[in-house]
Amino acid sequence: MNTDPRSALAALIAAFERHYEAAAASRGDDDPALESATERLASAFDAYDDALFDAYDVATPLIVFDDDDEDDDDDDDF
Repeated sequence: MNTDPRSALAALIAAFERHYEAAAASRGDDDPALESATERLASAFDAYDDALFDAYDVATPLIVFDDDDEDDDDDDDF
């Protein structure tokens, strides 16, 4: 089932707003509300990116990294 890109965009904007509110009220990086809002924001972005691609064959120029990606960066030797 394809998601309407406009609906996915509205959900993404709402997720950004919830993330902002959680960040503003946060008690640090380990705040469960901030972690939840971050996960929901990433999920909403993925849904929007997929909907945009499915409808118009266009992708956003952004990539969502997860904690595993951060761990990989620690292994780089420069």
